[in-house]
Amino acid sequence: MDLQLTDKVAVVTGSSKGLGFASAKALVAEGCRVTICARNAARLAEAEAELRADAGRAGAVLAVQADVATPEGVDAVIGGTVASFGGLDILVNNVGKAGGGDIVAATDEDWRTAFDLTLYPAIRASRAAVPHLRRAGGVVIMIASIWGRESGGRMTYNAVKAAEISLGKSMAQQLAPDGIRVVSVAPGSISFPGGSWHKRQLEDPEGMATFIERELPFGRFGRAQEVGSVVAFLASPRASWVSGACVTVDGCQSRAF
Repeated sequence: MDLQLTDKVAVVTGSSKGLGFASAKALVAEGCRVTICARNAARLAEAEAELRADAGRAGAVLAVQADVATPEGVDAVIGGTVASFGGLDILVNNVGKAGGGDIVAATDEDWRTAFDLTLYPAIRASRAAVPHLRRAGGVVIMIASIWGRESGGRMTYNAVKAAEISLGKSMAQQLAPDGIRVVSVAPGSISFPGGSWHKRQLEDPEGMATFIERELPFGRFGRAQEVGSVVAFLASPRASWVSGACVTVDGCQSRAF
């Protein structure tokens, strides 16, 4: 299927590894011009080199070293994209991190950090992108989690991912008259090199084998590229009537209807 994404311009935040990189890779494979960003310069350069090789043409990939947990970082990424590519069609909000323990152990700083590193980047990037997306009838995709839909993950993580899904729904309703679609993607447990599940597999293979048997019906973790492929489809005109939805990509891990 031709996803009709050739020469569309996309920004993927937090895209030097994991789900962000897989999303960028899938979009590049479909012919998009893609901006990736990260704080780590070395890892960003590696990701850029691989994506440029995938693209097989000059000018298809822009790498911006930036911290999108700051307003300045968001401005650098969105502004740099528009300056380099002349517009913006797709925004994938992927940055996210949350720590802390239970309601007693989690401090105000834990909560503040969770929102600062997950929800506020999505808000700021969306706010900066929407004026450009209005010209294109573009798409915003939130990389949320099944733990934003039901209980299961760390409490702070649940809260910020639920907030992202809620934000996506509200934005979808607000922006539909402008021809902008907004969709959330809710991955389940995905393992990739350097990711938290992969680290746990290396540290506790027996415990992870038990977790897989108990929680993952297909008998394995999900793969980052399986999420990236869904992101590319949802970003495309082939998904033109999908907006305001939260699409699970979890191998039937979650229990919610």
